Amino acid sequence: MKKPRELFKNKPHLLEEREVEQLLDYCEKLQDELVDLKFEQNKNKQLIMLDMLKEIVKACEETEKQQREFLRFGLEPPDFEESISNLKRYLIARCRENGIWL
Repeated sequence: MKKPRELFKNKPHLLEEREVEQLLDYCEKLQDELVDLKFEQNKNKQLIMLDMLKEIVKACEETEKQQREFLRFGLEPPDFEESISNLKRYLIARCRENGIWL
């Protein structure tokens, strides 16, 4: 993105005009607000992702617990333990890589 002052590099005398100076100040404020907005959007996305990952890990742990109870009571459990463990390991590794601590 071009800086607003660069637009006047061929006519620097216009920078001395009061209206132009006000316009440039306004542009700089808008740029700052845009940066803040982008930061907020990224932060919100991270919060959503964090919440989603927490729910997935919680569901995996609950399913593992259910699997242990099936085995404990001698019932025939569904065979998905390895898949869940792999998914859980993957999620934990991805969180670690991205600095998300559950």
